Amino acid sequence: MKRIVTLQDISCVGGCSITVALPVIAAMGVECGILPTAVLSTHTMFSSFTCKDLSDQIAPIADAWEREGIGFDGIYTGYLASKSQCEQVCEFFDRFSTPDNLILVDPAMADNGKLYPAFDESFPAAMAAVCGKADIIVPNLTEAALLTGMPYRTEYNQDYIRELLEKLLALGCRTAVLTGVSYEPGRLGVEYLNRDGEHFSYFTRHCPQSYHGTGDLYSSVVIGGLMRGLGLGDALSLAADFVVACIEYTASSDSKRWYAVEFEPLIGRLCQMLIERTAK
Repeated sequence: MKRIVTLQDISCVGGCSITVALPVIAAMGVECGILPTAVLSTHTMFSSFTCKDLSDQIAPIADAWEREGIGFDGIYTGYLASKSQCEQVCEFFDRFSTPDNLILVDPAMADNGKLYPAFDESFPAAMAAVCGKADIIVPNLTEAALLTGMPYRTEYNQDYIRELLEKLLALGCRTAVLTGVSYEPGRLGVEYLNRDGEHFSYFTRHCPQSYHGTGDLYSSVVIGGLMRGLGLGDALSLAADFVVACIEYTASSDSKRWYAVEFEPLIGRLCQMLIERTAK
């Protein structure tokens, strides 16, 4: 069984970050170690919350793992709370990356044309350094624009997306993935470009609803699929199909869980989708 570690925060209630990554990746048949960067009572969309920064624990935990000879087949990062945490994660990559493992970075810092409120304008440069050490990065369009210095556009063509992908590769990663790409109404998808010039795209229906945690869900399914032997295109399409299914389920649910996408009832479906793809 493959083992990964994910470095991101724990929102104790809220359906995001580690509370999404851990159950999803485990259900996909992959051991998921965690290195929490902070503990929050809820995610920041709630009206009030507590937060305990765990930056001072990252190096000691890494030291303990190194003494025990613990290694990982994959390293997956999500939300990082500060520039100093970005620097610590770069150091973690240097210590635990090998020629055989995979680093996936979800540069969770912005959406809809704006940085998250916790970050200032200097943060994208720190995150760009993290992305530069990754094998695969999965930004949305806003994050890609901030990482590359390109203008954020809501109306664009394939040339704009291609230029974004090329500039993302220039950060140093091996493969740049863009999520939330749309060229026509009602369709939403993902595109990637790697250093060998390989290009891939996959589109599915565009759900009008928006729920917290879908980005974390997407990236978690991708890393789980890759660890189970799927090619990147299959892992990306699996994640897209599952996220759409979860959004549609949440929209029709009686629980009215406004604060997060409801993925838990569909874990069995994810496992079946994974079995079907790995059987090909």
